[in-house]
This record gives sequence, C-alpha cells and structure tokens, in this order.
Amino acid sequence: MAEPRLEWRADPGPLDLRVATRADEVRSAAESLGVAPAALATTLVDPARRLLVDDRGSVALLRREWGEDGAAEAVLVRRTGARITQPRVLAVAAGWGCERVRDRVRDDVLPVPLPPVEAPLADRFLHLAALAATRVEVAAALARDAGTDRVKDDGSPSLAADEAAHAAAAEVLAPLGVPLLSEERRDRPVADDAPWIVLDPLDGTGNFRAGLPPWAFSAALVRGGRAVAGIVADLSSGRRWEGALGAGARRDGVPVRPRTGGTVVVPTAPPGGSVPVPAAARRIRVTGCTAVDLCLVADGSAAAWHDLDRSGTHVHDVAGGLAVLAAAGGVALAPDGGPLLLRPDTETLIRLVAAADVRTARELLVAAG
Repeated sequence: MAEPRLEWRADPGPLDLRVATRADEVRSAAESLGVAPAALATTLVDPARRLLVDDRGSVALLRREWGEDGAAEAVLVRRTGARITQPRVLAVAAGWGCERVRDRVRDDVLPVPLPPVEAPLADRFLHLAALAATRVEVAAALARDAGTDRVKDDGSPSLAADEAAHAAAAEVLAPLGVPLLSEERRDRPVADDAPWIVLDPLDGTGNFRAGLPPWAFSAALVRGGRAVAGIVADLSSGRRWEGALGAGARRDGVPVRPRTGGTVVVPTAPPGGSVPVPAAARRIRVTGCTAVDLCLVADGSAAAWHDLDRSGTHVHDVAGGLAVLAAAGGVALAPDGGPLLLRPDTETLIRLVAAADVRTARELLVAAG
C-alpha cells in the first residue's frame, strides 16, 4: 500500500481533536491516512497508542515511546492536518507523563510545557503526578530484582521497587512545595487548612512481586479532607485515570462516569466466606490493587467497592482513586453513612464504601450491618 501524502501546508491553528472511541471513527481515520482499518484498530484498546480525530478529517496517531536518553516521548507516527503543536497532542503527551513530543516524519521535537506557576494547584499537581507515574514505571521495573524482600508491620510486603518508586515520585512532586505523605515514609505534620499530597508509589506490591496484574502508582491532592485531584496509573497495563473536582475524570483521555451494575470489587478474599453486596450485585472481583479498584468504580466498570467487613484501608491506598471517583461523580461514605474525610495519617486504618451513587452506597452499608 502506498504511503499517504503528507500535508506540508502551514499549521491550520488549533483543531477540535478528540480521542477516537468508535469503530466508525477508526475507519474514517484509516481512509484519511490511506491505511487499512486494522492498522488503527488497537488504538481503541491499547493505552500506549492514541488516535485523535475531528469532524474535518484531521487525524493524529500517537504512540508512547522512550528516547535513547531514557526520556518518555509521545511520537506522532502518522497525521493528516495535525502537528505536534496542537494543544490536544500536547495534552495527550502530558497525560502519558511524557517530556516531549516528536514528529516521526519531520523529526521535529517539542518539549511538553509545564503549567505556569500561577496555574491552579490542581492543574500543576496533575501534570507533575503524570510525570511522576512515568518515572515510577521505569524505576520499579529496574528495581524488580534488586534488594531483599521484607514484611512491614501490617504484614504487607515491601520490595526494593517500593523505595525506588517513592524516591522517583518525590523528586518530581517536590517543586509544588506541598507536604508529601507516602506509604514509604513517616508522616509529616500538616496544618489544618493546608493542602497535602498523599502517595502510594507502588500499590499492589504483592501483585508486582508475583507478576500478576494490576499494580499501580497512585497520588492525590487533598484539601479540607477531600481528595480534590488525583491520578492512578496501572503500571502493568498502561491504563491511566485522572480527575479533579469541577473538571471531570478521564481514563486514557476519554471522559468517564460511574454507573450502577452487577459487579462489586473488594480488596481481599472474604474473611467470613461471604461478602456484603447491594441487591443488584451479581459478581465479586478481587484484583489486589485498591487504587485500580476505585477507578473501576469511577469509570463504570464496577458498581461499588468496600472494605466494610475488613479491618480497613490506609489513606494512601484510596486517596488517588477517591479523587478520580469524586471527579467522575461517584460517592464515598464512611461506615456511619456520612461523607468520608481524609486525614494526613498513613498509619490509621479507615473503612469506607465507594459506589456509583448514594443509593448503592447505602445499600452496601445496610448489607454490611
């Protein structure tokens, strides 16, 4: 098949590009690029490939890669009418935690700009947290076989990868100047009215050690007891969720919302042989990664999550996912039915129910007794 004709005309200005999510959009983009639809089909399911389209025939096919210097980059592989300067192209690169965008044909390179210092704290946090997730992805992979396993006081495993992940993330988030709490460090004091960041550099350590997906990076910006912005990156698959209050939530660049359904996710196998579920529940799933579980509720893959019949969960396990859930329009309730408030305390266990809506959450509370 002949290579498509490249358009060398001047940049047409900002385009109204969006992530392709339907088969008809893929077919239309394939026709525009002069390739078979099968060449683009996996962009619908592969988090490392992104197909951008608009209603005027513009197309940008992006792939996440690493340069020879080890920096993550979003590579513009094929295009019609779109350049690396397009805001949506740069937004994809930022969401992937990439430092630059490269046009494969012209070999033009453009650094991904940081939000200005006067930008809202949530915007700056989400940009740096995406970068941090990418640094953790690399650091954890390189530390997979390093060091000696140990067991923490709560019985959970700790690997050399946990420490490497914390160090990589903390370095990236430091310029925000916000107190950082982490599973891997002792808590720092936080003023009552101050924002703080809570980090789980590698959630699902047991899964990571076993090579059993998922395992994830999770980070949240908390203010007034609420997770106001967060990101969860499934490092085993490449899926990424992010969201902020007032700005909505997205999975791999596509807006998501919770929905009622028949699946409930729980953190571990049922301690008493049964799991409290709402009346509509038909399936129970255990992934071993709480951060991802909460995002599955946020994006409608599951109807609810809870740890009501267990000893509880730590704030670093849930904060990133709760931020995504809240941004998507879901709810999280404490065992007494009141709103869940997060505190800068990574030692104390908390119990909660997260659900698509208040009715489902309350049904779970009743079922749990």
